[in-house]
Amino acid sequence: MDKYYYLVSQLPMLFFDKEPAISYENFMAEAEKWLSPKDFALVSTLDMAEMAAKRADPAVLKTYKEAEQEIRSDLVAWRREKKSGREHKPAAFAASVVKEGNPLQVEKNLLKLRWDLLSEMESGHHFDLESIVLYRLKLQILQRLAQFNKERGMEKYQSLYKVSL
Repeated sequence: MDKYYYLVSQLPMLFFDKEPAISYENFMAEAEKWLSPKDFALVSTLDMAEMAAKRADPAVLKTYKEAEQEIRSDLVAWRREKKSGREHKPAAFAASVVKEGNPLQVEKNLLKLRWDLLSEMESGHHFDLESIVLYRLKLQILQRLAQFNKERGMEKYQSLYKVSL
């Protein structure tokens, strides 16, 4: 556990929608040096899209997974109601998160919602496994944001549009 101080203290701060000062590969190389094999296995297999809580998951990860389930359930209900022409007020987030903007902006809004949740969960976790888990999840959000590329998206759209004609 005392080695985790060294890992956490050398990690750069992460900011939403900004390129991280550390790559996933560098983060994992450092984590492998400092974490126990068991904790490294947990961190290396983290997936922000996985919602099934495991018995061995740290409390913050279980909390995150529960919140993710709530977000997704609300999204399903909101989309179903929208399709049928009815109004739905999500419980897990403000309706403006999914109502305002184009699909890319909505996706960014949902990622920001998750980011803010993780930021709230960081309170009280500074140099422990939970802080490393939260850092890794935030790094995944930044990786997802980096995948959004307007030019590549437009090229993909146009190629698909041409194929469907």
